[in-house]
Order: sequence, then C-alpha cells, then structure tokens
Amino acid sequence: MTSSDVDGTAAQDRQAQQGEKVVELQRKVIQLEKAVESHAKVDQAIGIVVAVGKLSPDEGWTVLRETSQHTNMKLSRIADMVVAWGCAGELPEDVRLALEASLARARATSECAEPTA
Repeated sequence: MTSSDVDGTAAQDRQAQQGEKVVELQRKVIQLEKAVESHAKVDQAIGIVVAVGKLSPDEGWTVLRETSQHTNMKLSRIADMVVAWGCAGELPEDVRLALEASLARARATSECAEPTA
C-alpha cells in the first residue's frame, strides 16, 4: 500500500463523514422548521383561548394543555382545531366539551376574573 493509497482512503473517509454531517444537518433543519410552524400555531390557539375565555396567556396555555390531555390528542392537533374553530366556528364535540370544561376551570381561578363586590 502506498502513501497515495492511504491519502486517497483518508480523503474518502472525510468525504463520507461530511456527507453524513450534511444529511444530519438537513434532518435537523426540517425538524426545526416543523417545530417553528407548530409553535406558531400553538401561539395562535393560545391567543384565541385568551380572547374567548378572558384569560391570561399562561391560563390559555393551561387550557390548551388540559384539553389535549383530556381528549388524548397531541397539543399541536388541538391547536390546529382551535385555530380552525376561530374561522369556522366548529369543533368536534369531544374537543368542544373538553375545551369548555377546561375554560370553566380556568375562569373560576383566573387572574383576569372580574373582582367581586
């Protein structure tokens, strides 16, 4: 084996490693793009819940999280439905019931609640 053979093999190894790094970075970019899109949708849904429920943003987050847990659906799916609900005014019954129950619980203890006389 000559030194040029060793150099050629080393260069091929470096190219293979760089190719693997490129693939990994592309995968990470795709994951980050999906995360940003999902996060934006969740933020929009929180805004809708806050406006409808007269809640703080933290309370809106809790309502979405509880609705997700009580319907056994991913938070991103609930957020998609809530945003669509903002336009169409319709929610599947199980999601609507869970959302209403969570909203009622949040309103009862909301920091935005009307002060009592």
